[in-house]
Amino acid sequence: MKSYSNAIVLLALTLLLCACVGVMSEPSEGRLQVVATVSPITNIVYNVSGDLVELTGLVPAGADSHTFELAPSDAVTMSSADLIFINGLDLETSAMRMAEANLKEGAEIVLLGEMVIEPDQYVFDFSFPAEGGSPNPHLWTDPLYALAYAEIVREKLTARDPENADAYQANYDEFAARIAALDAAIQAATASIPEANRKLYTYHDSFAYFAPRYGYTVMGAFQPADFSEPSAQEVAALIEQLRESGVPAIFGSEVFPSTTVDQIGREAGVQFVSTLSDDDLPGDPGDPEHSYIAMMVENLKTMAASLGGDPTLMDGVDTGNVPGPDSSVRQ
Repeated sequence: MKSYSNAIVLLALTLLLCACVGVMSEPSEGRLQVVATVSPITNIVYNVSGDLVELTGLVPAGADSHTFELAPSDAVTMSSADLIFINGLDLETSAMRMAEANLKEGAEIVLLGEMVIEPDQYVFDFSFPAEGGSPNPHLWTDPLYALAYAEIVREKLTARDPENADAYQANYDEFAARIAALDAAIQAATASIPEANRKLYTYHDSFAYFAPRYGYTVMGAFQPADFSEPSAQEVAALIEQLRESGVPAIFGSEVFPSTTVDQIGREAGVQFVSTLSDDDLPGDPGDPEHSYIAMMVENLKTMAASLGGDPTLMDGVDTGNVPGPDSSVRQ
């Protein structure tokens, strides 16, 4: 009898736990269910939507968005989404396949990159060669393209939730003002860098759209198109190129750690800086500095300090999220 009673108690506790989990995991009724992929896009969406939608970011901070594989549970998240924001341009291929396979009736997949630029604006480079067919997808490192993403987000949210149109517009307007301040600060910080030093050697080709906007030249990237380490022959050619260029620094990435780039820097006699980021936001979710704008400010401080400019020219930019900390975002 005692074991039978224990079994009843255990069953009751199990049912109670399952019920609680079910309540926690169900979407909030009445709010749009919105999904985004990489952290910068999730953050741009949040700056427009605030807490008026239930927002989920799929690709965790620090993950390689090119190779990250979603979990089966992400299919459930996508199946309940009203809007799924994807960069496109072949960045998140697994997410795209999953979104198409699980899209509920009436929902929409929004390919931001492909809505912002035309094929004749695509950039192909060392990491994304033309023969591979996929252009460089990192549009958001150009703040004006990030703002174009935000404009599309505002339009899509407003179309599905017109009652909150004024709030979406107000958030967008403030975000646009902060992007304008960021743009002006980047121009000032860049102007403080000697013109001969405005050259970017990066591990991963992430600044292909940023560079021409602000007068930098992307001299090359160390990571081949298949996301492997460069070959010995490629390393030798890069070392020779660096010695001839005279640049004071080369840049790695926290998302793409590489001992090879450190070796290249030592042998070429240039500083190796490993803290540039194209999709890993500073801090943790909920922190005041966990924002797209803060990521770009930190990038420019790093560039300016390493290339002979004045990083303090970035200090006046408001790096907070327009609606406040992003604690409510599932990411």
